[in-house]
Amino acid sequence: MRKIADWGNYPVIEADVSGFDTTAQLQQKLEQPGEVIAFGNGRSYGDASLQNKILLTRRFNKLLSFDDATGELCCQAGVLLSEILEVFVPRGWFLPVTPGTKLITIGGAIAADVHGKNHHVDGSFGQHIRSMDIMRNDGSVVTCSPTQNADFFKVTIGGMGLSGIILNATFRLKKIESAYIRQETTRAANLDEIMDGFEASNDWTYSVAWIDCLAKGDALGRSVLMRGEHATETDLVEQLHKNARFKIKKGLPLGIPINFPDFALNPLSMKAFNFAYYNKTRPGTHQDIVNYNSFFYPLDAIADWNRIYGKRGFTQYQFVIPKEAGREGMRTILKRITESGLGSFLAVLKLFGEQDSFMSFPMAGYTLALDFPISVKAMALFKELDAMVADYGGRLYLAKDSRMDAAMFEKTYPNADEFRQVIAMLNEGSTRFASLQSKRIGITG
Repeated sequence: MRKIADWGNYPVIEADVSGFDTTAQLQQKLEQPGEVIAFGNGRSYGDASLQNKILLTRRFNKLLSFDDATGELCCQAGVLLSEILEVFVPRGWFLPVTPGTKLITIGGAIAADVHGKNHHVDGSFGQHIRSMDIMRNDGSVVTCSPTQNADFFKVTIGGMGLSGIILNATFRLKKIESAYIRQETTRAANLDEIMDGFEASNDWTYSVAWIDCLAKGDALGRSVLMRGEHATETDLVEQLHKNARFKIKKGLPLGIPINFPDFALNPLSMKAFNFAYYNKTRPGTHQDIVNYNSFFYPLDAIADWNRIYGKRGFTQYQFVIPKEAGREGMRTILKRITESGLGSFLAVLKLFGEQDSFMSFPMAGYTLALDFPISVKAMALFKELDAMVADYGGRLYLAKDSRMDAAMFEKTYPNADEFRQVIAMLNEGSTRFASLQSKRIGITG
């Protein structure tokens, strides 16, 4: 038994934790009765990969095949996005979709059906999976795709690891001409301006905004919008970039060596940070060439940044509301957050495109993600926000959730009941896939 937690360090539990190197080893572990869940690199924020018995997938991490003509890659589920980038960016390939960290496994990316700054163009990660092999609770292996065993494929994409242990996946990388991003940065004075900016960004592949969730009045929702494209060879003007199109100079490693004391995060420090971040961007539009790490993964440059929130841990409250309710809903929710005084250093706003998936989080609309230290006051605020999100037809992201109740899940995920029934059927036998989250929101008993 050992202590283990996901990235939010909440909750922290004692669990029987073990890994595997081969499918035969995994089959042996699944012969042991009881509940079990897969655990990748621990970058989900809540309790979706926590359980009394946990199977670590990171050792199952081989690149199996690659077609240099099409970009089709097959790899085991324990491979990190960072490991794929290290191998294939120098060869002129990039991920089809990536979230804000490259330190997640392929299995985790599929189970959470992660999204990125290009959802309005390229959809979620699961939409790029061509096929995958999954081990059921009886040790059998199912090969599935959008056309083969399609129902099983459907419940695995975004299914939070409850249909089985993902063994490997095949998907296509996208061709790029450099390791750099042509970035455009614009400051928005309020919520209307940032939403206008997003709605004028359909021609951009990538768009994301940092939002000041403490600003009030006429400045409510003031933001910094960042849009980007993979830089072409002709976009690179500086000789340094031209000479090393696919090589990025590595910066000095940074890290948080200890947990911050609880008093380090307070309304004054958060207000000062938000003020400084907003004002470091000058008015107007600014263009630059930046490397892909600084554009996609700024926080990955700081090891163990979750320690900023101290021993109590934190949770990320991420919701999406439909586009038609976006302006009114986001204004109402942001106003309540600013009134609470429980602001967030890291508040990220994106606009999703259309998506029709069985259990995935995205829908056509606005999504906002905010980090909050765990506290009684924050938990009370979340209950209020839940009601607002549900009333506006939205939902919460399971990969970030650590406290949603079953009623909220049932109300906001239209396929919740059918998913519960499917998982119950798949879990028949002595071994069951379940997590603390799946039990808390009523998917498993």
